[in-house]
Amino acid sequence: MSYYYKYSFISPEGVYATIIEELKSYFDTGAVDSLLFPLYLNKCLNKLGKSSYVIKETVLYIENFEARLPDNFHAVREAWMCGELPLRPYTTANSFYSQTFDCSINIVPVTVSGDLCGNPTCTTFNCPGCPEPDCPDPTYAVYKTNYNIPRCYRQMYLLKPGNISAKQQCDVGYTTLSDCYQNPGSSSIDTFDIRDNKFVTNFRTGVVHLIFYSDEYDCEGNQMMPDNYRIKEFVEAFIKYKVFETLTNQTNDETFNQLQQKLIYYKQQADEAYIMAESEIKKQTAHTKMQRIKMSLNRFNMYEIPNGRTNPYGRRRNGQ
Repeated sequence: MSYYYKYSFISPEGVYATIIEELKSYFDTGAVDSLLFPLYLNKCLNKLGKSSYVIKETVLYIENFEARLPDNFHAVREAWMCGELPLRPYTTANSFYSQTFDCSINIVPVTVSGDLCGNPTCTTFNCPGCPEPDCPDPTYAVYKTNYNIPRCYRQMYLLKPGNISAKQQCDVGYTTLSDCYQNPGSSSIDTFDIRDNKFVTNFRTGVVHLIFYSDEYDCEGNQMMPDNYRIKEFVEAFIKYKVFETLTNQTNDETFNQLQQKLIYYKQQADEAYIMAESEIKKQTAHTKMQRIKMSLNRFNMYEIPNGRTNPYGRRRNGQ
C-alpha cells in the first residue's frame, strides 16, 4: 500500500498580483512585465523536486504491450501490476434519496405536483381540498439508494523501470513463448518504460495501477502551486530576484549600483526562502513519524531470545 502526503494546490495569481503591486513603479513604466512569470514558477517547482507536483492515480489497461498515458502526466511515482481477483463489492458511504414518480411531493408543507394541499394534516390521497393529481398512482415514499463499486483487481507487485525502448533496434523476432508472454526488448519480467506518451510493459495484456506526478493548470493556464506558506514565499522572492536581474540588463533611471544592491538583497532573500521551503517539504508527516517509531522499536527484534525474561511472549510483532 502506498502512503504519501498530498498538498492542496492553488493558482499563483495571488502571488503574481502581490509582486506586481509591490513593484508597481517598474510595471507601470513598462520596464518589466509578467510575461516570464510562469517560466519562473516552473523553475521554482523543478528546483523543489517532485514534491511540488500534484499526485494522482489512474488505471491503465495494457493492450499489445502498451497503454496511453494521461495528458497531464509528468513522472511515474509507482506502477503496480494488478491481477484479476474477484472480491466483495464495496458499498459507498453516501446514500441517494429520491422519488421514482413524476409527481413531486413535499412533506412540510404538503405539496402535490407543485400545488399546496388545502388540508396539511391529510394522510390520504383523495382528501377534501387536494387538487387532482397529475400522476395516476402516486406513492408517498422516499427511496434510499446505496451504490456498490465492484472490485475485480488487486495489486500484485511493483513494476520496475527498464529499458524496453531498445526493442525497436533489435532484430530478434518473437518466439512462440514470447509472443504470448514477454516482450523480447525488456530487461526482465516486471519492467516498464515510458516513451511517446505511452506506458510500455513486457506483458501483452493486463491492468496497471499507476500513481504519477501530474502538471495541473487553472482556468487561466497558470501552473498550480502548493498551498504552503514557505513555498509561496520562495516563489515570490525568486520572481522578485529575476525581475531585478532583468532591470540590471536594461537602461533605467536608477543607477547600476542601486539596482545591484536591490539585486543582491533579493538574491539573498530567494536563497534563504529556498532553504526554508526545502526544509518544509522534507518534514515528516504524522504517518511517517508513526512508521519511524515502529521501526525504531522493532529494529532489535531479531536479537531477542525466545521465551526470555525481557519478552516472555517471544518475538514481538511489528504492529506492537
